[in-house]
Amino acid sequence: MISRFYLEDYLSFEKVDLEFEKGLVVFTGPSGAGKSILMDAFLALFGIKEAKANLSETTIENSSISNEGFGLEVDDDIVIKEIKKDKVRYFLNSQTISKKALTSFSSNLVKHLHLKDNSDFDSSRLVGFLDRLTVSNDEEFASLKKEYEDKFNELLEVSNQLKKINEDESKLEELKEFAKYEIEKIESINPKVDEYEELNEVKKRLAKKDKIEEAIELSKGIFDFRTSVSKALDIMDKDSAFFDETINELENIFENFNDSLYELEELDIEAVLDRIEKLSSLQKRFGTIAAAIEYKEQKQKELDSYDNISFEKTILEKKVKQLTQKVEELASSLTTYRTASAKILQESVNHYLKYLYLSNAKIYLKDKQLDSLGKDEVILELNGVNLDTISSGEFNRLRLALLTSMSKFEILNNGILFLDEIDANLSGKESDAIATVLSELSNSYQIFAISHQPQLTAAAKQHFFVDKQNGVSSVKLLDGKGKIEEISRMISGENITKEAYEFAKNLIDSK
Repeated sequence: MISRFYLEDYLSFEKVDLEFEKGLVVFTGPSGAGKSILMDAFLALFGIKEAKANLSETTIENSSISNEGFGLEVDDDIVIKEIKKDKVRYFLNSQTISKKALTSFSSNLVKHLHLKDNSDFDSSRLVGFLDRLTVSNDEEFASLKKEYEDKFNELLEVSNQLKKINEDESKLEELKEFAKYEIEKIESINPKVDEYEELNEVKKRLAKKDKIEEAIELSKGIFDFRTSVSKALDIMDKDSAFFDETINELENIFENFNDSLYELEELDIEAVLDRIEKLSSLQKRFGTIAAAIEYKEQKQKELDSYDNISFEKTILEKKVKQLTQKVEELASSLTTYRTASAKILQESVNHYLKYLYLSNAKIYLKDKQLDSLGKDEVILELNGVNLDTISSGEFNRLRLALLTSMSKFEILNNGILFLDEIDANLSGKESDAIATVLSELSNSYQIFAISHQPQLTAAAKQHFFVDKQNGVSSVKLLDGKGKIEEISRMISGENITKEAYEFAKNLIDSK
């Protein structure tokens, strides 16, 4: 249970420091005083809402939680702190914790229920709850569900492969012709890796052929002075080896270039330019010649696969049949487990409906098309009537019974429930019924609620009044007299009548 809550600098609240007891804790006050803001600040400490306070902190006692990662043992108090400066930071017993990890940590301790959200009747959510309930009673169910998910995903993959083959088969000739066309187009050029670069180099040399020949011819005179230079070096007693090597190297270079130029004369220049143009078209389309060759090989593989399509189709059809049978068997096993859990949930819901002046809720599974969750659709009925046709009052009370039951199974004993506008827009009878359920539930859980009706407020073990003066909100714990006066105000308005006061007093005494 939450024993203390501290808050600084959050919208209209400058500072809040509250201590709580186990049981039903109710907040009341005029509209706009800050009740919902205060509730959001609570929820932010558990990662359920966005943190906006500069500083908030809560202490939780008797949580029965042990956690090796945070060094928590069953009897330890838990302190959660949130600090907002440049960014929001969370701490659990002085250790930094991410919001995601905080939300996960809090999920078995804290539950937030609000009547404006009707998604709790969504079948997939209820299937998820039934699965969690089943695992808590039989750990083997987790392995069964994992096997189903794996087989279903495999079936989905194989079915998609078969679907593609069927689609390909219907346009097989067109695909074959396209693949052949693409292959022949590249093969007609028959490109080689690096060929484009080599031919471009040849093209450059062709363009400079005449200039190179002229330059070599003008430079040949240097060889006429070879003997003279060598003699001069000998007379000076200098080793002429370096000069001889240089002249020989130069002569080799000129001869090699002459040889290559003779080879160029034998080339068909038009053929070279035509080849470069064809390779250039491949370069533009595929980026590189290597990519063009890879594309051709890919198309060849596709063409080969089209020839084997009938054989592959037969294999996949057989595999789909086998997997479908296995998936259906596993789905039926899931249904058996879930049906047993649905009965447990139904029994709990009807237990709470008894206090809400309703009865005969039925929760059962109906077959639907197989999906990742199985073949089960969860159906809720009240007195044999589906939810679309019951009154809004019946719907809200049934929903409260369902959420209360789910919370009972999903959070720890000594857990914490936050209720948002749980009795808004309800009749006196409906409000009284909700007060009865929450009073019974508060024997096992600490419950925080914002109340709009005197019935739930009268049942509170602790009653806090939220007010705002000059733009600043405040919270104070009401004593017995203050509680009677606040409930009287809720009944008759600011001008409290004697009748309202007596009714409030009697209402509190009856709880």
